[in-house]
Amino acid sequence: MTSTKLYAVIYVALFVMATAQVLVEFAGLSYWLGFWLILALSAVKALLVAGYYQHLLFEPRSITYLMVTGLVAALGLTLAAAYSIT
Repeated sequence: MTSTKLYAVIYVALFVMATAQVLVEFAGLSYWLGFWLILALSAVKALLVAGYYQHLLFEPRSITYLMVTGLVAALGLTLAAAYSIT
C-alpha cells in the first residue's frame, strides 16, 4: 500500500494543477490554446485521482479494463447525445 507522504505529494500536485487551470483562464491566451491546456491538465488530474485515490494502480488489470470500458461507453453515449442534439 502507499504511504501518507505519497498521498500528500499527489494532493499538492492536484492543487498546483487546479491553480494552473485558473491561471490559464486569466492568462489571456487564445481560446483554443487555453482549451487544450485545461483539457490536458484535467486529464492528468483524472489519471492521478483514478490511479492513486481510487487505487486502480494496485488493483488487478481486469478491474482497470472494466473501468476503461465504462469510460469509453460513457464517452460514446455523450458523443451520440451531442450529435443528436445538433
